[in-house]
Amino acid sequence: MDRVPLVGASAGQRLMSIHLSGGGWPFDDEGAVFRPFLDEATRRATDAGRLDGPRIAIVLVRDGDGPEKFVELSAVFGTLGKIDPIAVLAPEGAPIDDSLLDDIDGLVVWGGLVPAYRESLKESFQSIRALVESGVPYFGMSAGAAVVSDGALIGGWRIGDVQVCPIDASQEIEQVTVEEGIGLIDTTIDVHAAQWGTVARLIAATEAGIVDGGLAIDEHTALIVGEGALRVVGAGSVWNVTRDSGTVRVSTIGIG
Repeated sequence: MDRVPLVGASAGQRLMSIHLSGGGWPFDDEGAVFRPFLDEATRRATDAGRLDGPRIAIVLVRDGDGPEKFVELSAVFGTLGKIDPIAVLAPEGAPIDDSLLDDIDGLVVWGGLVPAYRESLKESFQSIRALVESGVPYFGMSAGAAVVSDGALIGGWRIGDVQVCPIDASQEIEQVTVEEGIGLIDTTIDVHAAQWGTVARLIAATEAGIVDGGLAIDEHTALIVGEGALRVVGAGSVWNVTRDSGTVRVSTIGIG
């Protein structure tokens, strides 16, 4: 598999990349997972005549520690290059203010509880799709990666009565559940693949017909989806789960 179908882009539009990380913080390998995204955002800012660094919107859906996490992320991203960070904060259960996404050069959707991110973002799905279609690169970290799909796998640890992954990876949901996602790609994404055992969840969901295959991304690893071939950067792998003549096939997409 060397491409992931992209949703919503028509011929002639300039579609920047979608960067999907399986999690892992703080970053390692000198920021290899984040640099391609920041490079794209910087090029967009330069094209727009902004020389003080790209305007990066950082979406955080968290109860209690959103402002502190924003300061932390802004400082760490700043070690990789000059940026102008924009805080887009919401507590769990509340929608984000998508007016804060106007005139940005890059969009980061961070990690936390996947169902909470989906709920807070759902009124802004169309706005986010329009941003990416207009050329704004997207970086999804853990939850931010899981919600990009047309049908987002938001959690769960059982299918029926059968346990399919560790309870700690459940996202506070019992049954494996797929809900409407942002719709940037057609392929289901799962995260923390090797570290949380979620490859098994994606395999079981595919076998049960809950999803039509998908990709599970390791921590400290990013899948870059653009107009050309897929790229993987970072320290781990992307696990490709597909149906094949009544069985489920698993392969990996390595760095390169």
